[in-house]
Amino acid sequence: MTFHRYVALGDSFTEGVGDADPSRPNGLRGWADRVAEVLATRTDDFGYANLAIRGRKLGPILAEQLEPALALKPDLVTIYAGANDILRPAVDLDALVAAYDEALGKLVDTGAKVVVWTAYDVGGSKVFGALRGRFALYNELVREVADRRGLTVVDFWRFAEYREWRMWDEDRMHMGPAGHQQMAIRVLETLGIEHDLEPLPLSDPGTTHAKAMLRGQALWVRDHAVPWVQRRVTGKSSGDGIEPKRATLLPISAPATEVR
Repeated sequence: MTFHRYVALGDSFTEGVGDADPSRPNGLRGWADRVAEVLATRTDDFGYANLAIRGRKLGPILAEQLEPALALKPDLVTIYAGANDILRPAVDLDALVAAYDEALGKLVDTGAKVVVWTAYDVGGSKVFGALRGRFALYNELVREVADRRGLTVVDFWRFAEYREWRMWDEDRMHMGPAGHQQMAIRVLETLGIEHDLEPLPLSDPGTTHAKAMLRGQALWVRDHAVPWVQRRVTGKSSGDGIEPKRATLLPISAPATEVR
């Protein structure tokens, strides 16, 4: 299968937060870049756009990214949206997925292959575990839409490898480089595309003593949890002032050297 015009939509998950690369727009690489690098090797006229912006809820994603994506006439679209809505104190999941369904229909009508995700299983998270049922219901609603619309589903909920904390960034909310690499592998496998990507080595867990664990927890609360809560209370977003990293279709190539 060969694609020529790939457009990625969504929030921090797709923008690539947690996979830092100062040489790239917004200072991020991410799984979508990694997928695009593989797709680019299969044709001479490949273009890739990434419209995702961190912190965006589903409504703003659709309002800001859907029409620009349609204008690019993609033959492959990936979209991950809704997680930032589910994390809010209250959310109408039926209304949320109904809006998602309508937008996905517009993407399908272009003839593009459309890829969506289920949400990650937060059952093992001390922070978000209480929302597990909400995420599970969202997933079932998304699967129903995918079945009806003929969408391709990347079933994040079932990816047990992400129970390993070293797949995640230190903020415990976004994937780290190893997580983004593994997601790229999962996406390519779901699409049935051959590739030579391999999992990145995980960091050495070392020996964690109780005192060090408590200090790490305190630092996480100060540096990540408190700012996250403050943004929710004040109505601000981590994506305020951020522009899409690739607003139009552009060529992409893999780095000259890949760290493994």
